[in-house]
Amino acid sequence: MTSTTLDSPGFLRSKIGGLPRAFWALWTGTLVNRVGMMVQPFIGVFLTQERGMSYTAAGTVMAVFGVGSLLSQILAGWLADRFGRRITLVGGMVSTAVTMVALGYGTSLPAIVVTMFVLGVAVDVYRPAAAALVADLVPPANRPRAYGLIFWAMNLGFAVAMVAGGWLARAGYGWMFAINAAAALAFGLLVWRAVPETLPGRERGTAAGGSPARDGEAVPGRAPVRRGGFAVVLGDRLMVAFCLVTLLSTLTYLQAFTTLPLAMTADGFSTTDYGMVAAVNGVLIVLLQPLTGDWLGRRDHSAVLATGMAVIGAGFALTGLVSDLADYTATVVLWTLGEIVTAGVTGAIVAALAPPRLRGRYSGLYGFAWSGGALLAPLLGTRLLETSPGVLWPVVGAVDLVAAAGVLALGPALRRRTAPAPDADPRAADAGEAMVNT
Repeated sequence: MTSTTLDSPGFLRSKIGGLPRAFWALWTGTLVNRVGMMVQPFIGVFLTQERGMSYTAAGTVMAVFGVGSLLSQILAGWLADRFGRRITLVGGMVSTAVTMVALGYGTSLPAIVVTMFVLGVAVDVYRPAAAALVADLVPPANRPRAYGLIFWAMNLGFAVAMVAGGWLARAGYGWMFAINAAAALAFGLLVWRAVPETLPGRERGTAAGGSPARDGEAVPGRAPVRRGGFAVVLGDRLMVAFCLVTLLSTLTYLQAFTTLPLAMTADGFSTTDYGMVAAVNGVLIVLLQPLTGDWLGRRDHSAVLATGMAVIGAGFALTGLVSDLADYTATVVLWTLGEIVTAGVTGAIVAALAPPRLRGRYSGLYGFAWSGGALLAPLLGTRLLETSPGVLWPVVGAVDLVAAAGVLALGPALRRRTAPAPDADPRAADAGEAMVNT
C-alpha cells in the first residue's frame, strides 16, 4: 500500500489530471485575463479620486456598468447557444479591450456613463460561454474540480492584479487600463487558436453542405435538432429559484470590490493598503482551494454551498467592527474561507441542471443573477456606507445568511436533479446530449 503525499505524482494527478488540453487552454487564458483585470476593483476609487465624483454618483455610474453586465448575460447565453461558445468568448474579449481604452480616456460624465454601460456589456460576455465550454469539455464527475480550477486561476490572477493595481493606481490609471485591454486581447487570441468549438450538434447535427442545422431542420439519419430557448430556462422553477439565491449571495460578496475600497479609503487607508488586503483573498484561494476542491466536490453540493455562504456572510458582518489593517485582513480571511468552500459547486450545479444545447442560456441566467448582484451591490452599499459602516456590514452579512437558508431549502430538489443515474459511468460524457437529438 502506498500513500499519496503533497509532492507525489498521484497527488498531482488527483488535482489536475484527466482534463482535456482545450480545458487547459481556457484555464491559461482565464489566468492571463485575470492578471490584467486591474480596473474593475479600483473603479470606485478612480471615479471619486480621478474624476471627482461623490460616493453616490460613483455608485450610480457603477450601477450603469451593472445594467450592461445584466443585459450581457442574456445576450451572451443566446449567442453561445446559437453561434458557438468560442466566437462569443473571443468577441467579448476584443470588445472589452476596445472599451477599456475608451474608458481610460473618458473625462466627461456622459462619456463615462456610456462607456461604463458598454464595458458592462462586453466584459462579462465571456462568462456564459466559458461556463458552457467547461460543461461541454469535461465529464460530469470532473466538473466540480474543473470549475474549481477555473476559480483558482481567476484568483491566482486576482492576487497579482490587486497588488499591481494598487501600485499602478498611484503611478497613473492609464497603465491599468492599457494592461487590462492587452490581457483581454491575449485571452481572446488564445481561445481562438487553441479551443475548438464545442456547441453540441455542430459535429453531428449538420445540414447539407456542412452548415450547422437550424431549429427543426432535418439532418439525414437524425431527428430535427430542437434547441429550446429562454422560455425553457425560465420555466425551470428550480433554476430560477437557485438564481434568486445566487443574486442575494452576490449582493454581499461584491461589496468587497465596490464599497470595501471606499470604506477603507474613508478610514484613511491608501489604495495600496486595499490592494494588499484584497490580495490576501487571492493568495489564500491559491494556497488552499486546490487542496480542498476535489474533496468538497464529492460532498452534497447544497450543503457545501450553504456552509460557504454562511461563512461569507459572517465575515462581512464582522467588517463593521474593524478599525485597523490587521482587523480588515482578518475579516477578509474569514469570508475567503467561505468562498473556497463554494468554489466549483455552483458551476457544477448549473451544468447539471442544464440540457446540453441550453448550457449557454442556463449559464446566462446564472450570470444574470450575478450581474443583478453587481447592479444592486454598489447602489445598496454606497447608500448604507453614507449612513454608517456600522449599518452596512451587518445588513449585507445578514443577506448572505438568508441566501444560505435558501440553498438549504432547495437542497432536496437539487439533489434529485443533479444526482447521476444509478447506472451512469462517471467517466462518460454527459448522456443528456444524446437525448437532445432523439
